[in-house]
Amino acid sequence: MVLCWTMSVLVGLTVSAQEKPADAPAAEEAPSSSETEAPELTEEAEKAIERGLKFLISNQNKDGSWSSQDPENEGGANYAIAGTSLGLMAFMVEGHFPGFGPYGQALDRAKDYLLKRAKDSPTGAMGVKMYEIGLFTIAMSELWGMTSDPKDNKEIQEALERVVEIILRSQNPLGGWRYAPRPDAGQDTSVTATVFVSLASAREAGVLVPAETIERVTGYLRDQAFDERRGGFGYQGKGYTISCTAGGVYSAQLAGNRDTEWVAAALNSLENDPKMFSRKDNGHFYYSHYYAMQAMVQAGEERYAKWYPRIRDSLISLQQPNGSWQEKEKDYPHKTPMAIIILGTPNRYIPVYQR
Repeated sequence: MVLCWTMSVLVGLTVSAQEKPADAPAAEEAPSSSETEAPELTEEAEKAIERGLKFLISNQNKDGSWSSQDPENEGGANYAIAGTSLGLMAFMVEGHFPGFGPYGQALDRAKDYLLKRAKDSPTGAMGVKMYEIGLFTIAMSELWGMTSDPKDNKEIQEALERVVEIILRSQNPLGGWRYAPRPDAGQDTSVTATVFVSLASAREAGVLVPAETIERVTGYLRDQAFDERRGGFGYQGKGYTISCTAGGVYSAQLAGNRDTEWVAAALNSLENDPKMFSRKDNGHFYYSHYYAMQAMVQAGEERYAKWYPRIRDSLISLQQPNGSWQEKEKDYPHKTPMAIIILGTPNRYIPVYQR
C-alpha cells in the first residue's frame, strides 16, 4: 500500500475552499439570502452536543472503548470498534482531539484502544465485520496528524495501510462489499456505503485508492442498486429504502457522480419521503440521517440550508434527559455519536464531511 502524505482529492471530488490554488480566479458571489446561507450552530444545538459529549465521557469503558451489548442478541457482538470509532468522531466534529483540551485524556484512551485492537489482530481485520472496519478506517484517517504525540502517526499509518488493503481485497467483482472481509461474500448497499466513505476518508488522509476501485463502486451503485422507477437505492439489488438511498447517494457523490440525473433523483426522493423525519416510520433513523445530512452538504448550500434545521430540531427533541440518544437501557452504540456528528455538521472539522 502506497501512502502519499499530501492532501489529495478523491477522483471526482470537488476541491474544497481550503485546497483552492492561490492564483485561481475568484468565483462570482451569488446574492446572499436566508435560503442559501449556510446554517450555523444555534446555542440550543451547542448545548445538545455538549450534553451528548458528557454522556459519552461518563459512559466510556475502562479500556477506553465505547460499546453496547447487542440489544437483540444477548451475548452477541458489543460493537466496540464501531462505538469507539464513532465516539472519537463525535468529539472531533466539535474540534476535540486526543491529548488536547478537557477531553484529551479520554480521547487518548479511545485512540489507544483502537490502535491496540488493530496491532493485536494478525490480519488487521480485528475480527469484526465490514461495517466496523469502515468506521475504524474513517476514525484513523481523521486522526492522522491530529494527536498530541507524533509517535502516534506511525501507528495510525500502519493501521491504515493494513485496513485499506483489506478493504481493497474484499471488494466484490460487482463493485460492492458485504459483511465478511472477502470478495466472495456478496454485496449490499448499506455496507458498501460505509466502506466506500471510509476509502474517501483514507484518500483525504493521503492513502492511494485506485481509480478502478472507485469506478467499480459507481458501477455497482448505478447498475445494481439504483432503481430508476423508484428513484432510490435498494439493499440488495434495485429497490428503495430510506437508509440505502441516503448511503447510496452520498457514496455516489463521493465517487464523482454529483451532477448525474440518477443522483439528483435519489436526492429528490429523500427530500420528498414523508417518513424521512419520522422516528417512528424511519426504522434506521440515525443511520439514514448520518448519510443524508452529508449528501445534502455535497448537493450544495441551498439543499443543505433547508435540510439541516429540520434534522437539528428533530434531534434536539429526541435527546434523552441523560444527554444521550439511546432509546433503551441496552441499545446500539451508534445513535448518540451519530446524532452529535449530524448536529455538528456546520463546524466542518472532519474533511470527509466537507464539500
